[in-house]
Amino acid sequence: MLKRIDGLAVSLFGGSLLYVRTFVGRLLSVGPIPKHIAFIMDGNRRYAKKRSMAKSKGYEAGFLAVMALIKYCFELSIEYMTIYAFSIDNFRRKPEEVQYLMDLILEKIEGLLDHKSIVNQYGVRVHFIGNLKLLSEPVRLAAEEVMEATSNNTKCTLLVCLAYSSTDEIVHAVQESCQEKWNEIQEVNANKAQDIEITREILESNDVINLVDIERHMYMVLAPDPDILIRTSGETRLSNFLLWQTYKLCAVFTKGIVS
Repeated sequence: MLKRIDGLAVSLFGGSLLYVRTFVGRLLSVGPIPKHIAFIMDGNRRYAKKRSMAKSKGYEAGFLAVMALIKYCFELSIEYMTIYAFSIDNFRRKPEEVQYLMDLILEKIEGLLDHKSIVNQYGVRVHFIGNLKLLSEPVRLAAEEVMEATSNNTKCTLLVCLAYSSTDEIVHAVQESCQEKWNEIQEVNANKAQDIEITREILESNDVINLVDIERHMYMVLAPDPDILIRTSGETRLSNFLLWQTYKLCAVFTKGIVS
């Protein structure tokens, strides 16, 4: 199974996956092993168009590339890997393309439950990150099933960003922090009405929302901030991906890697 994925991925992407593996290997040879690497794996449609292939073949190639990268990161003892799989902005594409992508995502998510899949063979815990309520019910339920099925895997962690954007994540965290603070204020007021003693520390803690309050409600709270971000299409922008978490990392934009 794993050899088949390696072979198909390399045949579809030429030397690009080998380039990523070589690049990361060289990077590790001159410094400590990063704990967390994030990938923007885009360029699927451009890849297919350049080779006069159907878009579906480009997306299939992208999935094989992700599976190969999981294997490589596991071999390099990298604890966390994050993949930008589907952004909220992608919902703006043509309805038939969005539906195809949802069907493909569902198929691949369900495939992760196979005991022969990479995540089970390598002991990978899977988290799906994003505004999951925007997904169709079959996709959301399948994602929840995979998260439950892999919850006891401890060798490494894969975070798949679905229906995700950094601005949505930040808004979500702020809203949740405000709601949490409002609930605390309501509790304090109720205690006052009952003449329950309220300490000065409790009163002061309800005055403001702190940075730690917001970060506690971020989707990505499950993992440390990435050490490295790699974008494989040659684009030199973050495309609304992990803006909060990437202010101090090393970003690598690999020109033409999937062109």
